[in-house]
Amino acid sequence: MFVHALDIPGESVRRRVLELLADGERTSGPMADVIRAESGLSQPGVSQHLRVLRDSGFASVRTEGVRRFYVVEPAPLSEVDACLDRFRRFWEHASTPWKPSRPGRACDSESGRWGAYATGPPGCRCGQDRSIMKGT
Repeated sequence: MFVHALDIPGESVRRRVLELLADGERTSGPMADVIRAESGLSQPGVSQHLRVLRDSGFASVRTEGVRRFYVVEPAPLSEVDACLDRFRRFWEHASTPWKPSRPGRACDSESGRWGAYATGPPGCRCGQDRSIMKGT
């Protein structure tokens, strides 16, 4: 369940389509134009991503003549929210000062690597020392 819920919106084009649909119902043509302009993906490529979103339940479509109107479906996004709920504490308490559990180890949030730092670098939002988990 965890992997599936995050796999679909985890792909950049599908995530962008969901962002566009977050503003309301849209037809496939203008969405394909936006995606093509931003990523160079062809209209058939965009259609394939729309199909994945539709088949996975993240979006639904209604046909009106030759036009296809897409809309976001809330249930799968609720599933994504539930998956992320376990990690919510990392960003909800990010405004509190960071204190490493083992002094001298911290997350470099820009590179995503763990290394030796006297204190957590600016912008570190991890809230914990993961060097223990890496065995370093």
